[in-house]
Amino acid sequence: MPFPDPVQLLAPLAPWFEAERRALPWRSLDLDRPHPDPYAVLVSEFMLQQTQVATVIPYFQRWMARFPTLAALAGASEEEVHGHWAGLGYYRRARNLHLAAGILAARGWPTDLDGLLALPGLGPYTAAALAAQAFQWPTPALDGNAFRVLARLLALDGDPRRAAPALRAWLPPALSAHGPSRLTQAIMELGATRCAPVPQCPGCPLRGTCQAHLQDRTGSIPPVQVRARPRDTELYLLAISAPAGWLLCPPARQGLLAGLWSWPLIPASGAAAGAAEPGWAWPGPPAPAGSARAWPGWVQVYTHLRQTVHPLALHLEAAPAAPAGLTWISPAELATLAMGRRDQRMRTLLDQPAMLLPWSAEAWAAARAVLTGR
Repeated sequence: MPFPDPVQLLAPLAPWFEAERRALPWRSLDLDRPHPDPYAVLVSEFMLQQTQVATVIPYFQRWMARFPTLAALAGASEEEVHGHWAGLGYYRRARNLHLAAGILAARGWPTDLDGLLALPGLGPYTAAALAAQAFQWPTPALDGNAFRVLARLLALDGDPRRAAPALRAWLPPALSAHGPSRLTQAIMELGATRCAPVPQCPGCPLRGTCQAHLQDRTGSIPPVQVRARPRDTELYLLAISAPAGWLLCPPARQGLLAGLWSWPLIPASGAAAGAAEPGWAWPGPPAPAGSARAWPGWVQVYTHLRQTVHPLALHLEAAPAAPAGLTWISPAELATLAMGRRDQRMRTLLDQPAMLLPWSAEAWAAARAVLTGR
């Protein structure tokens, strides 16, 4: 069955958005013209990937104060870029944004959607959202909010992502008629504020024509996506110090924590799992000279991983050579390094009161596991 005329069906969204839209720092006031600063839209779209608006706003403001232009970001070091992104998560976004800024500063903005899609980190949604908001191109931007709004409006059964090609072909006339930037943001806004997973139908401008509402199916359209349970793991997070400084893992080029410094870690098992428990003492004979401190642990949650973290600081009175993949960092340098939330938290704990643990063969074994890789 063909979809209704999108121009007429989506017309109520434009005046609703003009009256109800939130004041966001990256939004242009004039939605009838191209955005005066496409770079601001680019930054916001990277930051909003898998991150809520309320979390993004202060990061965006600090970012734009430090990197106000493409040239400023392109000329910054990778470490500084990651330092300003630290705490926002999904750090690959920062690296891709940095790479994209370098390309754009050198070549200028692309003139079509394919050119935007060729930039690092811009998938179909991000490229289309940037094109519509920054350049007023009628490019349908379909994210979770948009799919939810359109699935309910049209009573799409099953996963609405399966209808993506049809929706992308259906939307352009409405985008052209009501303004690409205005309508794109109106759909996003409706999904974020009214047509949320638990919908608030009163006050929705599309309530009268929303097929899911008229059929009393807003609770089942779209169907709830069952997410895989995060994998559980338990580990020691080790801050190993010596007269040479602190032993850290330099930033990786790829992976979960790409571009960030991190503390060494080893799997927790047996006695190690209880290292941060009050009153616990390592048994065994004396080990090489050193000292140990511990703090209460916590659970660090990532998209597909949940880590039970036991923070432990080990001080060695003699500094061995750094093993492959690790390096000694001076105390002054430590404060300047870009780290993820888990490792930032460990760095903060080092200046806080800790439980002193007996130095023993077990403590040395933990340090040795890092120093020798086994």
